[in-house]
Order: sequence, then C-alpha cells, then structure tokens
Amino acid sequence: MTELIAERASEHGRLAIDTEFVSERRYQAQLCLVQVAVPDADGPEGVRTEVLDPLDATVVLDPAPLARVLADPAVAVIMHAGRQDVAILRRTWDTDITNLFDTQVAAGFLGFGNQEGYESLVRNALGIKLKGGEGFTRWDKRPLTEKQISYAADDARLLLTLGAELESRLAEEGRLEWAREESLLVQASRDERSPERAYERLPKLARLDAGQRAAAWRLCEWRERLAREADRPPSYIVPDQALVELARRRPRDRAALESIRGLPQQTLHRRGAEVIEEIKASRDDTPPPAAPPAPRRDPTEAPLVSLAQAVVRHRSMESGVAPELIATQSELSALVGAVRRGTDRSSVRALDGWRRELVGDELRELIEGRRAVSVDADGGLRVAPA
Repeated sequence: MTELIAERASEHGRLAIDTEFVSERRYQAQLCLVQVAVPDADGPEGVRTEVLDPLDATVVLDPAPLARVLADPAVAVIMHAGRQDVAILRRTWDTDITNLFDTQVAAGFLGFGNQEGYESLVRNALGIKLKGGEGFTRWDKRPLTEKQISYAADDARLLLTLGAELESRLAEEGRLEWAREESLLVQASRDERSPERAYERLPKLARLDAGQRAAAWRLCEWRERLAREADRPPSYIVPDQALVELARRRPRDRAALESIRGLPQQTLHRRGAEVIEEIKASRDDTPPPAAPPAPRRDPTEAPLVSLAQAVVRHRSMESGVAPELIATQSELSALVGAVRRGTDRSSVRALDGWRRELVGDELRELIEGRRAVSVDADGGLRVAPA
C-alpha cells in the first residue's frame, strides 16, 4: 500500500499527510495513525486517501517508501499545523521533510489569522463542513471504530484541495514564496529529548552557583534516563521547579528531602535514596558554565517599541498578514535594541526574508530617525520619509 501511495506522490509531485498521536503521560509522543492523500485518477474525485495504522499488529506497515517521498524535494508535502507531525515522523520514520507547505502558516498570509484551525479553514476557504467529534479520542487503543477511521480520513481527504486553493490565492497576492519561507521553520521541527536541553530550560538557572549547577545537571541526566525507561514525561519523575529546588538545597538525608515542595510522592518513596546519591555524587563533578545574563532592556526604548508595534499593526491591516506572524513584542524589542546600539542583527527575524520586505526595512529606518509616523486626515496611520 505504501509503495502505491509513494508512486502516486512521486508521479504528481504532491502528498497530503496528517497524523494522530498520543503524548499524554509518555516520554515522547506515540505515533498512532497516519492519514495520506495523493492525486489518483482512479480515486474518488481524483484523490486516493489511505489511513495507515502503525499499531495494528495484524498488518506489517513499511514506512520506507513514504519516508523517501517525504524527503524528496520534488514532492510538495501538504500539512496543517505540522510541527508535531513533522517531529514525530522524523523520529519514528527516520526521515526529513524537505518541501513542506503548511496550510495553517499559509492562512496567516491570507487574513485568516495566525492559528486558524483545520475545520474552520476548510469551511472558510473551501465552503465545506467537516465531520467532527473524534479529536480527543484514544488513538492508541485498538481496535479503532469506523467512526474514528472516517474522522481520520476526513482530515487528510481535503488537504490536497485546501493546499492547492491556498497556493493559488497566495500566488495572486504575490506571497506564495513568503508562505514557503515560513514553512521552512515548521519542517525543521524536532522532538528529540536530551539532558542538555532539559537543563537549559530549567527555571531560575542563572540564580544557581557552581555546585548547585553541577547538581542540577546530574539530576537532569538521572531524570531523563528514568523517564525514558519508564516511558513517562520527565516531570512525572521530578518537575522542573522541584529539580531546581533540589539542586539549590542539595539535601543530604531523607528528612531534608521531604522538605522539598513539589517532589512527587512516588519519587520520594521509591527513588529518594537515588536522589540523595546523585546529589552527593555531583559534588565531584565539573559544573556547567554559568548562564549568560539576560540582556537588559533600556526603559527609554519602550516608546520606540510601541511605535514599531503600531507600524506592524498598520501593515498587518493593509496586507492581511497576521501581526503575530510578522513580529512579536519581544522581537520588536530586540530589533529596537539591535538598531539603536548597532549590535548583531542576524537573529532579528523582522529584518530578514519576507518580513524585511513587508515592514522590516521600514522599521529599521523608523528607529534610525529616517521615517516618521503621523495621522492622516481620515484618522489612519501614515509612515513616510522623515
């Protein structure tokens, strides 16, 4: 089955794909179902839709043909809000997606909003109402019902048509390449876990001294190992806040351990001795380097950030591109700081790609004093050379 789907996808250069997965109470999300649609003259309305079940013990599913197609830059892969789908398929099928077109991303360039849901987008863009009701079902339980399978197939069935419709509208607006550029961020998604990433994301990490950082690092490694073995989220073993508190206090005995707020009872009773031993061992470890201090914001820049936000919203209303897609407040703060202080601008998204074309150059000139903002006779915003 996967060979035929891959053959049709390669022949027509298009493939729509969606997944169902379960992430609750697991170390990593479990792939439960894959729905694909490809152009096929022999299928209903010229589309072949298949629901593939990697958990069905009675069928051997070979993902290799589809994995090759997903990694083929000559095949457009259509997804909706595909970050988790991409990450799961990359990990479980050992593949990359190299030519993604994300319909949720595309919708943000066409006035539909930045987080438009699939059912809503299909209704508004195609005038078709999808059947709902199974979105929060237990996709990891077998056997699946006909209702579940029908719902899953429905998700993929119209993705090809939706993708083609949005591509056509974007081409008319001259924004197709913008959407493809933004989809690159989605196709780079990953969900691999590691102690390094877990450590870097700990709250209040900058407040820990060298010995405390060593303890936090070792506890992250220990927690990640246990979580992987038990197939449970790391927070099930020890939540981040409790882990930082363990590292800060470094308890030496059971009584001190019991005073740590937020430590799960099952960890305290079953793993308490391990926790104390890991903390003790960390005293001989070389601590990770201290986190760099967070950049300080100049309060005098606040009016400039507000002015930049006004310009972004003005261009958003003109273009129909969602303002959150153009630049967030924190991104505008970084932009203002980089331009005013002449620091590295390579990480400022608003000054690169389609954002620069839409409003980035204008924002830079505004902050440099080479553009001015005023109110026109109709009460609208006007941005012009100073």
